[in-house]
Amino acid sequence: MEYLSPLDASFLDVEDEDPHASLAIASIAVLDGPPPSQAEFAEAIRARLPLVPRYRQKVRRVPFNLGRPVWVDDPDFDLDFHLRRTALVAPGDDAALQRLVGRVMTQRLDRERPLWEDWLIEGLPGGRWAVLSKVHHCMIDGISGNELYRLICDTGPKPRRPVADHWRPLPAADPLDLTLDACGQLVRIPFDQTRQLARAAREPAEAVARLRETVRGLAVLAQGFLPATPTSLSGPLGRARRYAVARMPLADIALAADAYRLTVNDVYLAAVTGAFRRLLLARGEEPDADAIRTLVPVSVRGNDARHLLDNRLASLLLQLPVELDEPAARLRAVHHRVTELRASHEVEASSAVVELAGQEPFAAVSFLIRAALRMPQRAVATVTTNVPGPEVQLYILGRPVREILPYVPIAERMRIGVAVLTYAGQAAFGVTADFASVPEADDFAAAIVDEVARLRAAAPRAVAAAKPVRRRAASAARAAELA
Repeated sequence: MEYLSPLDASFLDVEDEDPHASLAIASIAVLDGPPPSQAEFAEAIRARLPLVPRYRQKVRRVPFNLGRPVWVDDPDFDLDFHLRRTALVAPGDDAALQRLVGRVMTQRLDRERPLWEDWLIEGLPGGRWAVLSKVHHCMIDGISGNELYRLICDTGPKPRRPVADHWRPLPAADPLDLTLDACGQLVRIPFDQTRQLARAAREPAEAVARLRETVRGLAVLAQGFLPATPTSLSGPLGRARRYAVARMPLADIALAADAYRLTVNDVYLAAVTGAFRRLLLARGEEPDADAIRTLVPVSVRGNDARHLLDNRLASLLLQLPVELDEPAARLRAVHHRVTELRASHEVEASSAVVELAGQEPFAAVSFLIRAALRMPQRAVATVTTNVPGPEVQLYILGRPVREILPYVPIAERMRIGVAVLTYAGQAAFGVTADFASVPEADDFAAAIVDEVARLRAAAPRAVAAAKPVRRRAASAARAAELA
């Protein structure tokens, strides 16, 4: 049996505890026309299904929550259920596309079926069309989402041959088998822990150094959960979502990063900080120093796990310097704070917590997660994620993918979330917001682009006044950096 990791399962727990949360992530690939027929589209996806076993599996809980949920084959898998088709209302502009994405992503995926949907959207300007790929976060993170593109899409205008499909659903394990297997895992836990202790005892110096780093990182991580200054951007969420998009050439961000000798990700986070400062001021609220703390997911996926569809994430809890008025000052503060968090081993500590959760009884881990979710969190106001998109030109049914737009879900009193995805020389900023409490989503997305422009405009003065920092010049490789 293939088990979900505790991290994967936690995304299901969030939905179970929050009736207004939908923990699906998405990307919207925009292609040149004409759009294919539904039969052509279905056949193109069917030809790739053997490469994505998860697309024909669903999640099943273990009785009494004794063990982690498992992936099981869906004996009633119906591809047509997962392939949806719709069209934008004329004139089919960006606003219409964004409204549609908000409505689609508001709805939860059906837990009784494989947790994904593909929406073919017609009626985009210039005869273009789009594919909205909606997948539950328990299945993939942003990086493994790129793997889905690699498997489903082509890298040239000529489609690949269909993959031979010999799939037959495996018989589902009955509740007794699941329970017995979970009990067996519980029995093995003390022995596994003893082996790990013995391994640490053979290399005591390395174990002590790792423990020291983890303790230090946990101390810093704990500070990140202290309550923040209350603002209107944190609070209960409704069910409906808004979605807004802004775009700019990736080269513009890279040039700003070069001008300050910092990273593309520093510029992105500083631009988001400026957008939050504008939003707070527009609402008549004071942008206090501890008003906006963001969860920054960090990939810990090694090369050996590059092709696995799951979540391999740690996190940074970053205080955005919204109190600073000057764009260059915000950029330097972001860089300094990220550097400090990195040096404090916060990423390693959060990764260690996730690893430890996989070595403890799942019932206890799930209970603690659910108990924490029942207490309204007041520390984190937003999530900001940076995902490098596919590195090559992609095609679907011979049509080139012109751009890819990201969507990040929000929950747990975070009324706004931001994602940037880079593809084909473009950086696309996707802003997800609670529909009722954040009507300014479009203005916020536009402000991110404007903040990058302000950073570039301020660069000559800032570089002359700032102490030089030794950095490599911006490159295509750096554009793929995560936080």
